[in-house]
Parts: sequence; C-alpha cells; structure tokens
Amino acid sequence: MAEFKSEFEGKTLFQAFVEASREHGSSKPTLEDATGGSLTYKKLLIGANVLARKFRPHLKKEEAVGVLLPNAAGGVVTLLALQSLGCIPAMLNYSAGPSTIVSACETAAVKTVLSSHAFIEKGDLHELVNAMKTAGLKFIWLEEVRESVTLFNKIVSALTAKKALAETSPNDPAVILFTSGSEGLPKGVVLSHANILANIAQVGARIKFSKKTDKVFSALPVFHSLGLTGGMMLPLIYGVPLYLYPSPLHYKIIPKAVSKTKSTILFGTDTFLGGYARMAKDEDFSSLRMVVAGAEPVKAETTATWKNRFNVDVLEGFGMTEAAPVLAVNTIEERKLGTVGKLLPGIEAKLENVDGIEDGGKLIIKGPNLMLGYMKADKPGILQKRESDWHDTGDIVDIDKDGFVAIKGRVKRFAKIAGEMVSLTLIESIVNPLAPEDDHAVVSIPDKKKGEKIILLTTSVELDRKKIMDEVKKRGHSELLAPSVVEVVNEIPLLGSGKIDYTRAKALVI
Repeated sequence: MAEFKSEFEGKTLFQAFVEASREHGSSKPTLEDATGGSLTYKKLLIGANVLARKFRPHLKKEEAVGVLLPNAAGGVVTLLALQSLGCIPAMLNYSAGPSTIVSACETAAVKTVLSSHAFIEKGDLHELVNAMKTAGLKFIWLEEVRESVTLFNKIVSALTAKKALAETSPNDPAVILFTSGSEGLPKGVVLSHANILANIAQVGARIKFSKKTDKVFSALPVFHSLGLTGGMMLPLIYGVPLYLYPSPLHYKIIPKAVSKTKSTILFGTDTFLGGYARMAKDEDFSSLRMVVAGAEPVKAETTATWKNRFNVDVLEGFGMTEAAPVLAVNTIEERKLGTVGKLLPGIEAKLENVDGIEDGGKLIIKGPNLMLGYMKADKPGILQKRESDWHDTGDIVDIDKDGFVAIKGRVKRFAKIAGEMVSLTLIESIVNPLAPEDDHAVVSIPDKKKGEKIILLTTSVELDRKKIMDEVKKRGHSELLAPSVVEVVNEIPLLGSGKIDYTRAKALVI
C-alpha cells in the first residue's frame, strides 16, 4: 500500500474548518447559494455557533439528529452547528418517500429533525412532514430559531465562534448517511471525522484544486456521499469558492447558473450530466475546466458530448458511501477511457475470485476512509462496527498493469443464465448507444427454464430485441446478453442521487 498520511490527521471536521478559516482568510467569501447570498468563513462560524447554542437545550451530545435540508448556505451552517455540539447529523434523503425516511430515522434512533418551512413549502413535502410527525419525530424549524436570535446572542457567538461547544475525537462518528437502496433496504453508514477528512486529503492528493482560480459548482444533494464530501466539505476545507444549487434536476437552469457563476469544476452523475448537455447552449460551460462524475457508470456518449460540445473533460471516478465515498478517480494528467482511474493513495485492494468471472474479481479494500460501521434496523441506534479492516465492495473489477480500475458490474448486477454469468451493466452499455437520448435499465427475474430472464426497461419506442441482438453479435458477445423482453415505459425510476432505482425497476417488471 502506498504510504499516505492525511494532512488533517488528529482533527475533527469542525477543527479542520476552523483551520481553513485561519489559513484561507476568515473574511474571504467562500460560499454562495441560489438565494444570492455570499458568506465568509467568519460568518459561517458565527452562524454555526449561534445555532449550536440555540439547539443545545434540545439535543444531546452523540445524539443522531435528522437533517432535512437542501443544498444551501443554511444547510452548511446547520451541519457545522451539529459538529460543534458533538451531535451526529443523519442526512435524510427527502426524495426517498415517507416510509423510507421514517424507517431511516428509526434505524438511526433519530428523535429530532432540523428543517426549514421554506424548503418544505417549495419542495411540497407536507405529506412527508406529516408522516414523520405521526411517527413521533419532533421538528426544529430554522426560521423559528433565527427569529429568536438576539443581538446579545450574536455578540457572544462572534467572540466564541472558533471554539466547539463539545469535545469530540477524530474517530468519533461525524455523520450518518444512508445507502441508496438501489438493490435493497437502506442501511445507515456511520463515518468518522477521520474517515471524511482522510478522503478529502486523498482526493486532494490526486486532483489539484486552486483556491485562487477555481470555483466548485455542486447541485448534488448533501444526503449523497459525493455531494457531502466532494461537493461541500472538500472545497470549503481547501479554500476553494463554492456555489451550492438546491436541486440537480433543474436541467434548464443549471447550465445558465454555471455560466453566470463562472464555475470551473462541476460535480455530477451521468444521468444529470446528460440532462444538462441536452438543455445547454454550447457556451454555457465555457468556464469549466473539469467535471468530476461518480455514483453510476459514465456513458462514452456523455464523455464525448462534453468534450466535443463544451471542450470539458469528464473525469469518471468510483466510490461508495462506506468509503466516504471516493475510491478511485481519473485525473486530467492520468486517465484512461473505460476506467474509473487509479485507486487513491492509502487504499489497499485485493481481488477475490468469483465463479463464472474470468477477467477480474470482487474488489476487497482497506484504507483510512473506510466507515466505522453500519446502523441497521435490527439494532436501532447501535453502531455495528466493521469486523475486519477489509471491506467487501460487492463490485466486480479488473485492474490493469498500470493500476487503472475497470468496473465490470456489481455481484448483484450479474444474472446466471443457462449456467453462464451475464453482466447486466454490460448489457446497459451495449443498449445505451443505440438510443442515447433515451433512458434504459436492465433487470433480471427468475425463469424456470434458464434460471433467470433479462428484461430491458426503456423509454425508447425505437428499440427492439432484434436491434439489440444485432449489436450484441456485432460486438462479438454471447447471444445470452440480448434481453428476453423489451418493455417501453414512460420513465425509468431514479433515486435522489441520480442512480437508477433497480428495486423499483424490478418491481415494475414483476
């Protein structure tokens, strides 16, 4: 394993933020959002201290606290306030549906949720709030807290803003994120301060950011691990100006917003990047120098479109919530199409053989960014620590002689047909170029004759089994890769992170 030591070793997230304020200038404007406001490190820290003091009578140290907020300055201040208090933010996916969110709160033993009336109103989330209240969850509304702030509160906080209200350790839980649930029930992933800061340092060692010339634009929600670590914490801690946009789904607005803010770095997923490209004018992304993409495979068509139309490099990476989240990423200096780049420094890997898979194996990893453990529904609020330093990613990968990682698919995204292992991810990569303007998802269901049957869900009315079979043969693949059934649907179900929701996709088929 390559020697790696985080530059933030021995620090908590709050301490790293305070240090960033000192290093980059407390009066430097560092954060903007869609409301038009601009905040300095000093204002962020004072605001966090004010909120922390207001929250303190209602919350206990080490308590998991639900956070139901969009990408905005208020969300950053709220997270810092909870870090100051030693509470653990449980980042709730407001797009997941009431029952899933209530279940997540129960899993993490959340009793109190921090939210905003304006956000609930704009997002039309009243049904969600009612369901959460019915389940016994208590809400603290940021607008009501702000109304109670006095001049004396502000003076006290201005004098004490750089001191946390509770002592925490780098190895204490810092945040709870929930697995996407794309292939099953979500679990709470508990990350420590050290985990997140190590990952920030790992990415910073691989991709060079400039606090003088760069500006990060992030619309990825903070309940998504890449949105939290890459799209929020990394730029703030490295002193790179940050613009937060509340929703990644505003395909028409975001290209204009990127152009207006003159951002140079954009975080996204393939689904979102495809949507922006369809709606953007060629000049909208002229200020960008790179796009960092993760969460799902990046289509070759997406990379080509962004390079040809906008002259922007899409740097595909790979990660998982359990790794805080980045494991590998391409860079402008070192990249290879068809791969997710090289593993980050400090990450050790081994490949485990999988029956039926000849090239590559199941990726097992070890590193300083690996989670503390899970919270699961069977033991609400209890951290179930990792049993080993090694973690099974569940991904089938191949690592070439130069260290570039190619993702073959997830173990769960393989089907066994007539005794052969077939990658559902590979089938999607064959189908996508045939109808690049449409969306597609491949799932498998049990079949009495062949063991499993492959079903393609697509929004394209032009695709049929013959076209796909011809392409499969043209590429020299087994005919087993051609879906048995092609089903046209109005839309492919997505998770809030932009990934395909395979659980709901399979439910549609069944």
